[in-house]
Amino acid sequence: MDLSNLKPAEGSVKNQGKRIGRGQGSGKGGTATRGHKGAKSRSGYSKKLGFEGGQMPLQRRVPKFGFTNINRVEYQGINLDTLQQLVDDKKIKDTVDFETLFTNRLAGKNDLVKIMGRGELKTKLKVSAHKFTASAKAAIEAAGGEAVTI
Repeated sequence: MDLSNLKPAEGSVKNQGKRIGRGQGSGKGGTATRGHKGAKSRSGYSKKLGFEGGQMPLQRRVPKFGFTNINRVEYQGINLDTLQQLVDDKKIKDTVDFETLFTNRLAGKNDLVKIMGRGELKTKLKVSAHKFTASAKAAIEAAGGEAVTI
């Protein structure tokens, strides 16, 4: 190796791309590949989100109706058959609290949990949740368990 065959390392040098707007002699002067007139040819142009070239945007074409209550409280519903399945899989023994549900990925860390009454519970469980349906509470107590509202 000597000075006549030195080369930069493979992949270390990237080509600079076309130099635009550097005079007519370059072949890329004048409009600098932006075409003539219009918003896109000007500096400072940025396309607005949802802009469709002047056509009525989809967001404004679609009819809007109904009402969204900003105070609505969403609960993550968990049925009794899901709890029974956890018992059968030996993932829980006698207590079900929020921590257990979170570790078994049945609820997110900020979710409110509501126990619902689908399926049947054959095991005595102490269940802690934010809410219970009447049928779920009855089923838990019928199995000899306890329903604790957090």
